[in-house]
Amino acid sequence: MRVAKVWIEHPVLQLDQVYSYDALQLPAEKGKRVIVDFNGRQIVGFVDEVAEVEDPAKTLAKGRPLKPILAVLDENALITPELFDLAKWMAKDTLSPVISCFQAMLPSKLKPKSSNQKIKMEQIAVYVADHPHLTPRQKEVLDWLKQQGPTGLSLWRKQSPAITRTLEKLDCVRLDSRTVKASVPQAAQAEAFLPLNADQQRVVHEIETSSKAVMLLHGVTGSGKTEVYLHLARQVLNQGKQVLILVPEISLTPQMVARVKGRFPTEVAIYHSALNNQQKYEQYCRVFEKQASIVVGTRSAVFMPFDHLGLIILDEEHDSSYKQDSLPQYHCRDIAIHRAQYFGCKVILGSATPSLESYARALKGVYGLTELKERVNRQLPVCTVVDMKNQSRSQSGILSDELKQKIAERLDRKEQVILLLNRRGYSPLIKCGQCGETLQCPHCDVALSYHKSINKMKCHLCGSEYPLITVCPKCGSRTFAAPGYGTQKLEEEAARLFPQARILRMDADTTSRKLAHQTLLEQFGRHEADILVGTQMIAKGLDYPQVTLVGILNADAGTARPDFRSVEMTFDLIMQAAGRSGRSSTPGEVIIQAFDPNHFAVAAGSRQDYSGFFYQEMQYRHLGGYPPYTYLIALTFSDSHPERPKQSAQWFAQALRQTDAFKVLGPSDLFKLQDRYRSRLVLKSKNLDQMKAVLSQVLEEYRSQRAQAHLSIDVNPLILD
Repeated sequence: MRVAKVWIEHPVLQLDQVYSYDALQLPAEKGKRVIVDFNGRQIVGFVDEVAEVEDPAKTLAKGRPLKPILAVLDENALITPELFDLAKWMAKDTLSPVISCFQAMLPSKLKPKSSNQKIKMEQIAVYVADHPHLTPRQKEVLDWLKQQGPTGLSLWRKQSPAITRTLEKLDCVRLDSRTVKASVPQAAQAEAFLPLNADQQRVVHEIETSSKAVMLLHGVTGSGKTEVYLHLARQVLNQGKQVLILVPEISLTPQMVARVKGRFPTEVAIYHSALNNQQKYEQYCRVFEKQASIVVGTRSAVFMPFDHLGLIILDEEHDSSYKQDSLPQYHCRDIAIHRAQYFGCKVILGSATPSLESYARALKGVYGLTELKERVNRQLPVCTVVDMKNQSRSQSGILSDELKQKIAERLDRKEQVILLLNRRGYSPLIKCGQCGETLQCPHCDVALSYHKSINKMKCHLCGSEYPLITVCPKCGSRTFAAPGYGTQKLEEEAARLFPQARILRMDADTTSRKLAHQTLLEQFGRHEADILVGTQMIAKGLDYPQVTLVGILNADAGTARPDFRSVEMTFDLIMQAAGRSGRSSTPGEVIIQAFDPNHFAVAAGSRQDYSGFFYQEMQYRHLGGYPPYTYLIALTFSDSHPERPKQSAQWFAQALRQTDAFKVLGPSDLFKLQDRYRSRLVLKSKNLDQMKAVLSQVLEEYRSQRAQAHLSIDVNPLILD
């Protein structure tokens, strides 16, 4: 008997094991999806292995014969052996169910789930045989198909609807169904490669000759890191290997894609969340079928089915978008490094503001380090910090007098301006003018933001929208205030002050539609707008020669967050945003508005001083015992019942405190999120493997309990606010 071990589709701890099924009658193989009966329900599973079993006693499940596999969904295994092993490693590394790792790897149309959408199919005409009694015209059409090869039905019918149907009836031609394939780009004239300057040549040489598998490329903004990537990619492609270029956000994808496609017109596959499910499937197939040698994409592109990968590049490697915030909570950098070990290729981590962990590893020699310390144009922007405590409140107080003056100068010179405010909406809260009550989301226990463009209140966590309230639910007052400001109010203020200016806004509200990122950036690139207002998505990676002024508003706001990385993220945002100014021949300027201008993150950011910030922040991390000096694991318990997360967290904390191998912090209550109450534990130690081992043992006991809260595990969390 053939017995298949199957991972079923539900990614929960209690079911994180393989189940045995009879595979005698069907061609089940490792890596294929199958339909099985699980507790009376037909669900989709993933075959782990198939083995021949001679002893009939071993084919029993709880004394009964094994249930048969009901159907096999795939002709060929969906996941390569390398990706299969990666999923197993990833499950152990992130302490996640194995099936959740398979699901993270595949585009939606291929994920093992019962609610699978159908893959778009097309009919094709295929030549089968000649016929002795064809008319000259029928023979002419049949000969055309012979030369054309398998042809889409619409093109086939264009030859002659009547004749083509007759040839089908005569069995000269048959109609087959196949999945719709992505169109292969037409050959185009590739752009010439730009010559590298001496610093870039040195960096390329250092990367090529280094014995380190992971290289950190620390290059100031505008130093030409992308050109280095493209030259290295060309060398790898010339060796017949594949290249993966990762960017953290969709907003960065259009410019990177344009540059890569310009050099390699027909070899590029694109993969990011703005593609629909069919497009993702098509791009995945292009790589699987070796139609594309380079992939440019966001986080999930790290799982594309390569078979001879030669180089992986993580641009803006410091960015938090590389961390998955849902099950399984992997970091893209870790996956990239693990895959590179399998293929024996290099990983390049590029950034003007490397994460403290990466830079520390480079200084210790774990990673190789190469640096570009000067811009290609040899001039960094001039930065000025404005103390907003001393600004006049006669108007809105959003833009300082200095920034308003500088904007006016740029508009007069027909140059462009970027205004960064890392808060969307019109106002971050709605407050009763009588009793001070702040209106909160009933599902998330956070303040509702006011969105003037739709005249609604909106929760930025769950997305719920509510009509603008007119009566305070606490005191009955009809007087409300909307203190603070977001990008909508900033856009409104800029339009009021500079009525002649053309203004674009780029935030989560204006980029929700398909291709909105690309459309807005192309408009700004064509100088169809003078001012670009936006959140952090416009702070990094963008390269516009006409931008000579960047204004950073509320630059120090992030330092108030109760998270150990808040200062690092604030510094990164200032440095990256400032780097958008003066990237061409015209000198650039940056105005940084802050209420605490002496904060070291603001001061270092204004000086573009990464090294100074790194050593000072590392002192604080060392004193607090935070990464990179220790490792953390966050355990979040959630449930619709308010007491269950606390009870589960307390049980878990007691079990973990049986050992003194690491610290257990908490439990602490978190705010309600999407109608679920939450409690959290944080584990801290210098030995990550030991923490994982102890935690795995406690998990085994926890998963056997009844009525426990849902548990989410985040190994090396980026945010703990």
